[in-house]
Amino acid sequence: MGAYIVQFLTGLADASALFLVAAGLSLIFGVSRVVNMAHGSFYMVGAYLAYFIIAALPNGGITFWGGILLAAFAVGVIGVIVEVILLRRLYKAPELFMLMATFALVLVIQDLALWLFGAEDLLGPQAPGLEGSIEIMGALIPEYDIILILIAPLVLVGLWAVLNRTRWGILVRAATEDREMLSALGVNQKRLFTSVFFLGSFLAGLGGAVQLPKGGADLLMDLNVIAAAFVVVVVGGMGSIPGAYLAAVLIGELSSFGVLVLPQSTLVMMFLVMAVVLVIRPYGLLGKPEVVGHAPSELAEHPLRPASRGLRMAGLGILVAALAFPLVAGSFHLILAGEIAIFALACMSLYFMTGAGGMVSFGHAAFFGGGAYAAALMVHYVQTPMELALVLAPTAMALLALIIGWFCVRLSGVYLAMLTLAFAQICWAIVFQWSGFTGGDDGILGIWPPEWASNEVVFYYLTMLVSIGGILALRYLLFTPFGYTMRACRDSRLRADAIGINVTRQQWLSFAIAGMFAGLAGGIYVFSKGSIFPFEMSISRSFDLLLSVLLGGIYSPSGPLVGAAAFIGLEDLISRLPFWRLILGCIFMVLVVAFPQGIAGYFGARIGSRSDEN
Repeated sequence: MGAYIVQFLTGLADASALFLVAAGLSLIFGVSRVVNMAHGSFYMVGAYLAYFIIAALPNGGITFWGGILLAAFAVGVIGVIVEVILLRRLYKAPELFMLMATFALVLVIQDLALWLFGAEDLLGPQAPGLEGSIEIMGALIPEYDIILILIAPLVLVGLWAVLNRTRWGILVRAATEDREMLSALGVNQKRLFTSVFFLGSFLAGLGGAVQLPKGGADLLMDLNVIAAAFVVVVVGGMGSIPGAYLAAVLIGELSSFGVLVLPQSTLVMMFLVMAVVLVIRPYGLLGKPEVVGHAPSELAEHPLRPASRGLRMAGLGILVAALAFPLVAGSFHLILAGEIAIFALACMSLYFMTGAGGMVSFGHAAFFGGGAYAAALMVHYVQTPMELALVLAPTAMALLALIIGWFCVRLSGVYLAMLTLAFAQICWAIVFQWSGFTGGDDGILGIWPPEWASNEVVFYYLTMLVSIGGILALRYLLFTPFGYTMRACRDSRLRADAIGINVTRQQWLSFAIAGMFAGLAGGIYVFSKGSIFPFEMSISRSFDLLLSVLLGGIYSPSGPLVGAAAFIGLEDLISRLPFWRLILGCIFMVLVVAFPQGIAGYFGARIGSRSDEN
């Protein structure tokens, strides 16, 4: 019995730091609507700063806890600097562009942390006076875990008092409900947003600092905690601090006991919990339903139009250049061009459901990587010809998308995006852990094209045929009655429903079509590489796809193509340099600030305005 009690208390201790991060993330999103991917980076920086501050101070209990608070305060100041210099310039841009900006910040902070703190993991100091353990019915629990268990409720009570008993808290809750009305009443939103960002960043830094004696500091902390923090925020309900605490405890306990019952479940347990909660209660445990109505005005105000004559001529020129490319390019550039074309098809499939359909996906790699695995498994186990595999892979992903989409399209906004992430992580865990069938982390090797397509030039043309054909098919669908109906559902769900459109079914079919074409891209991708690994279904690959779409622009069907070319090109060019993440992140931030509509959206608007003048 003592072992179970200790395991329960360990789950509460693990939930404490997770709650601190999630509370700050929920607070920032509730007020500013910023999906802050860099929140995990603030958590990591808090741990590192606490390590060096505590080491510089005299040894003692007061100095130890003073160092913890000082580190958290420093992270809060860093959050203010980020908000003022970067994010404040983007508040009028679509919310998804905030995600891109904060992801770029993650890249910058990763390399800055590597440069400042070094690559080695740091073992955290023990808290003075709390070095021992407490025995509970024969089982031991560290004394510091008891302190962690107490910290989370104290912070929860403090946040409740601030948000409900102060004028600042009333303004924060009002901003969460209706920012436009708050601005109309004359409240200085800039100061409010900055103060909220300070508090949210302070909590993230505090979470990293308090876990230092238990887990130390390392460069992987940011990515390890951010997914869990988002899960906690969504399960608890966006903007709900008590919900975040309840969800953190739930996730912490299930993870703690899951290690004992089913060790393999640790990789996917929290995503299973999130999927179940969102299917049963679409807005989290203590969240409030979102207002159903119009989509963000930016999308509705930028209607898609058929390509102009100039754009068609440019497209024809690109097609001719692609056909003639093997005449002047070597092997490396042919492979790179083929990879860009495949990635562009995957991005176009994501744009089909995000830009045109209004359904944001954080897990689109499930279909891209899933298509690659479907083709590889058929070739590996039953020697399926490549030609047939390229038909069966997208078919399998269409069926998978129909299953996943049936649950996802009943949600909207961040909840829909996070549910796609949950299902994607479940799919990733299956291919990662089912090593006897999928090869696990070793992947599946030796998946090469047949003899007739083994020549690099022939395979290049095959890649272009599949990729460009898929892109043109998706573009054609955008301007059919199906495409117009899809955009009507995006712009106004209520009006579409009022005129007799089955919105849920329309979005479900759009979801399936996007998954099918992503599967087609994955199918040709595995033959181009000759192998497939679980990374192609990971969170990182999903965000690569989403960031490419945002980089190109969600206002134009050309955006995914431009974004894919820019993303792959920049990554290939910069990844050879030292501190390449820092350079790439800075470039992304400059592009986001300079082109808040995306590269293709920016130049498309300029061309359109010139046409109107003429």
